[in-house]
Amino acid sequence: MNVYPTSVMQDGPEREAKFGSHGVNIAILVLPGFSHLALHSYLEPLCIANSLSEDTQFQWQLVGLEGSTVIGTNGLSIPVDTTIAALHARDTKGVELDQLVVLGGELIEKQPSDILNNFLRKMVRLSVGISAIGTATWLLARVGLLADTRCTIHWSKLAAFSEVFRDTRIQDCLFVTEGQYTTCAGELAAFDLAVDFIGTHAGEITAQDVCRHATVQGRRSGSDRQTGSSGVVFEKVSPKLVAAIKIMEENIELPLSLASLSNRMEISRRQLERLFKGHVRTTPAKFYLNLRIEHSKRLIEGTQLPIIDIAIASGFVSSSHFAKCFKAIHGISPQRVRSNYPGVARPRHWM
Repeated sequence: MNVYPTSVMQDGPEREAKFGSHGVNIAILVLPGFSHLALHSYLEPLCIANSLSEDTQFQWQLVGLEGSTVIGTNGLSIPVDTTIAALHARDTKGVELDQLVVLGGELIEKQPSDILNNFLRKMVRLSVGISAIGTATWLLARVGLLADTRCTIHWSKLAAFSEVFRDTRIQDCLFVTEGQYTTCAGELAAFDLAVDFIGTHAGEITAQDVCRHATVQGRRSGSDRQTGSSGVVFEKVSPKLVAAIKIMEENIELPLSLASLSNRMEISRRQLERLFKGHVRTTPAKFYLNLRIEHSKRLIEGTQLPIIDIAIASGFVSSSHFAKCFKAIHGISPQRVRSNYPGVARPRHWM
């Protein structure tokens, strides 16, 4: 088995995946439109852990839906070792497969469902741990695996995911593990997930050595907040500002008045306004409005909720006022944005 595939799979019958008899054996399912950044952020720590050890601690194969290569979101393709059909046909038991890692791609809502769903269900029955990276959380929820389960997804999908899969407990964090399932925001958070995985299976000393080798100062906790949708870089920013923005983000559907917000912050409204002017060069009212409009835009792009429902979910009492504010910020109407995203996901109760 190639520890990292270096050649394209040859024509003819698919070659059978061979996992080692020792170490942790991982199948990495790479879906079209995947993030190369997320893939390598997850793989490189495993490579480093192996190079720092006398034994091969981790072995993996790249798996595709079909064919011999998968094209990422940047247009570059990678070779895969096998397909899910080949893995699905095998009796994957015992030490042969310990972990399935799924890297979601763009337009995850349109990924073929039947073969993926059946494959995921088989992995569940075989008690294989499943890690969903980036948008792949959507797949697990679609199969019904994340009901009443804490999970996360890339922040750009948080709003749509929470509306479509209301039976999950979605969180804004880097990664979270609950039971058999781990979900990860993707991109550089995949590095943090891999280091956590290494710490669990190879020990904390190895995990620390991997970080040192990768010139990473300290490990981020899975519970750490994602960069988020506010557009504010939180490092070296007033903790009061961070707290105010967090309250705003938690109260999108029923926006707070500035008086209520300042009361929660235990500061005066004038202090609140100076805080925003000093750090983000705008008023708290304008910042709050932008948060709500960006929330609505993600719902328009990621769901088929009616525009009026999106307006209400974003804290607007009328569709006309919502449309006016939306166009003032984005220069086009909500309906025009919706026309660019046909066939996106419906809320789960519509299915």
